[in-house]
Amino acid sequence: MCDEFTLAEDDAKAAARGLSRRDFATLTAMSAATAMTCVQDALAAGPALVEREVSIATPDGLADAVLIHPAQGKYPGVILWPDIAGLRTAYKVMARRLASDGYTVLLVNHYYRSAKAPILTTLSEWRTPEGQAKLKPMIAAISNEGIVRDAKAFVAFLDSQAAVDTKRKIGTSGYCMTGPYAVRTAAAVPGRVGAAASFHGGGLVNEEADSPHKLIGASKARFLFAIAQNDDARSPSDKDALKAAAQASGRAAEVEVYHADHGWCTLDAPSYDKGEAERAWARQLALFAGL
Repeated sequence: MCDEFTLAEDDAKAAARGLSRRDFATLTAMSAATAMTCVQDALAAGPALVEREVSIATPDGLADAVLIHPAQGKYPGVILWPDIAGLRTAYKVMARRLASDGYTVLLVNHYYRSAKAPILTTLSEWRTPEGQAKLKPMIAAISNEGIVRDAKAFVAFLDSQAAVDTKRKIGTSGYCMTGPYAVRTAAAVPGRVGAAASFHGGGLVNEEADSPHKLIGASKARFLFAIAQNDDARSPSDKDALKAAAQASGRAAEVEVYHADHGWCTLDAPSYDKGEAERAWARQLALFAGL
């Protein structure tokens, strides 16, 4: 996930271009704005969308989220877990795009136990001492058991919505630190979650009994694991463990290392790579097409 190694790599890229961390962040913000504008322009030609802020009762409190769906009809529900910087504009744009592709999307604030969204406005803020000081206690407040409780509450909420086609399965996707959340969601509600996608997810494979890769067999979902090339370089055996776990449990799983670095799918990430992000997006749509 976005840890000290990722930050060091970003600093090295900035230095190679003769840029300070601040200059690199400014350039990244400009690139992110351009990327989001391009997506928004494309959405203007698509179906009309309905977007509203919602509150969802969980065993741990009220979770704030954004629900987005086409204005007419019923669609498969999708739970979208944003990356380490949380629910913000970049992910709203991504959720709108997914909704325009024919889904009812619930974009959640996984830090709701600590604060309402937005907590940070860009991923670059996570790179600052202030951003890390703000988020680290919030990250520590989230447990694996809490993620499971949240997943069950979010699935139940989607199933109560008129815009959700409950005859079809629910999908889920997670980015960075929430890549594992997508797997836990699939395992938490196996009767409803039919597909789960992890994009540059961190911590998917570990020695704990509830390691995400060990939960694949507890699900009835199909999986997409889109792995960053620098994450793979650091943990080259993870992809093999994911493939082996899926094969052993009879679950379909697409596991691929992309030619891009950690964070490449997120619109406001310093490592955003449009070509590889579009390829990953297409694979997500192929995965969700079977819901």
